[in-house]
Amino acid sequence: MKYKTLGRTDISVSEICLGTMTWGSQNSEAEAFAQMDYALDQGVNFFDTAELYPTTPLSAETYTDTEKMIGNWFATSGKRDKVVLATKVAGAGRSYIRGGAPINAATIRDAVDASLARLKTDYIDLYQIHWPNRGHYHFRGAWHYNPFKQDKARTIEEITEKLEVLGECVKAGKIRAIGLSNETVWGTQTFLRIAAEKGLPRVATVQNEYNLLYRTFDLDFAELSHHEDVGLLAYSPLAGGILSGKYLSGDKPAGSRGSINGDIGGRLVPHQEPATRAYVELAAAHGLDPSQMALAFCLTRPFMASAIIGATSMEQLKTNIGAADVTLSDEVMQGIAGIHRRYPMPI
Repeated sequence: MKYKTLGRTDISVSEICLGTMTWGSQNSEAEAFAQMDYALDQGVNFFDTAELYPTTPLSAETYTDTEKMIGNWFATSGKRDKVVLATKVAGAGRSYIRGGAPINAATIRDAVDASLARLKTDYIDLYQIHWPNRGHYHFRGAWHYNPFKQDKARTIEEITEKLEVLGECVKAGKIRAIGLSNETVWGTQTFLRIAAEKGLPRVATVQNEYNLLYRTFDLDFAELSHHEDVGLLAYSPLAGGILSGKYLSGDKPAGSRGSINGDIGGRLVPHQEPATRAYVELAAAHGLDPSQMALAFCLTRPFMASAIIGATSMEQLKTNIGAADVTLSDEVMQGIAGIHRRYPMPI
């Protein structure tokens, strides 16, 4: 297992991060414990969660259950000091989360304290803004993204407010570093600028979607990452499991995310199938597991801080973590480049 440093912090994390969003819906607490034990034994020291989780499906009844399971594991295993823990504050949109309020100073203070209690820890290593108040183009939003009604002054005021309260949390020892999620280049750069001007915490990472079917980060975000040391935490590196090939020809295996969440956040659509099939066939031609090839590709990207895997079975978990030991040949990389040129944005 290789390790990377998060941004300009001193926090070192495994290049594979254990995602947790199925714990509490598709996975029981016992299964979550087994996943954490196995991942840690394999050198995975980075776990990512959120107060919103689980998400398969989202519900008011299961809200916060994932954090509670992780807290119970910390309490029983005594291994909190072995783990770099990341979590997130949820924003507006759901009445059962602080009445649907947007992210502001008050909601961040409440959310941090509530997460600390559920996680049974005194500190959070990386605390992330789950999505911006002003909206974003992620989760298939690129097809109707419209930033032209945004209020710049209000947005800058909101970002400043968030950074100030996050700075309070850092000074209090409640969090070590901060990150963004579902952000844009302009938004990330604005966080960085305001932090520099006011001596507030610097963004270390951005957690956005990245996979063989969705590579917007390769463009302007890659440039920002290179110059500003803001690494990508890639969520959905298998496009919600699509790149394993299990949904080809319309299949939806029982118990899979596709059988629960329908189109997997807009990803499981007919026009992704030719690209997915091409990637699966490329993997087969080189004797590779398609999931491992997809993950190994993510790990080749210079901006990649860590790829966040998710699994509902131990077999899937072992396959995904095993991608850290896979080296892709020049021929495979050329094959991926060719497929990407033919299908640049199929989801």
